[in-house]
Amino acid sequence: KTRKMFKVSAAVILALCGSTMAFAPSSQMARCSALNMDNVDDTTPRVLGEEAMPVIEESIPVAPPPLPSMSQSMPFMERPAALTGALAGDVGFDPLGFAKSESDLMNYREAEVKHARLAMLAAAGWPLSEVFDRKIATALNLAPAVDANDRAPSLLNGGLGKVSPLYWVACLGLAAAVDFYGIQKSKENNPDYFPGNLGFDPFGVYPKDKDGQEWMQLAEIK
Repeated sequence: KTRKMFKVSAAVILALCGSTMAFAPSSQMARCSALNMDNVDDTTPRVLGEEAMPVIEESIPVAPPPLPSMSQSMPFMERPAALTGALAGDVGFDPLGFAKSESDLMNYREAEVKHARLAMLAAAGWPLSEVFDRKIATALNLAPAVDANDRAPSLLNGGLGKVSPLYWVACLGLAAAVDFYGIQKSKENNPDYFPGNLGFDPFGVYPKDKDGQEWMQLAEIK
């Protein structure tokens, strides 16, 4: 009986060993698979199912807002067709209809800018001449152009005869040269050109941003 029990025990042990060996390859395969997955480069693209296509977002063009039908400066009148608001200070004011086309508008704006710049030079030059003329003339041993009360020569103050004719020739020549240069610039068909843009800014006072540029253009004609 004891021998029989021993045989049964040996058979059970062998069966258990066989079962254990049967599962050993699977464990190794699982371990190898885990190692292989760890070695996969993270930079390798992983595609699940169909290949992923890049999404291209198309920007939908936005139409500019429609122009107002009535003048901004005179709401009871229609806006002139040539006054589109593209120029600084354009509020649709042309009650007599001078600017019938864009070309007319640009010519009038050129004249407006030129007169505004001359007015600014005169407004600064008149008081400065009365303050510094006598001092500069004395330093150069010249006769001052201002009168005894330091008033600048003018039609009202008199004294225009003291001004050398060469001065008037130089002023007219310089003004003609600047005007000719501006006319040539306006004919270059440069898309960045606008009335008065001569490209002359030695001190860099013209702003770089669009809002600052529009403010400067508006201040120049006011």
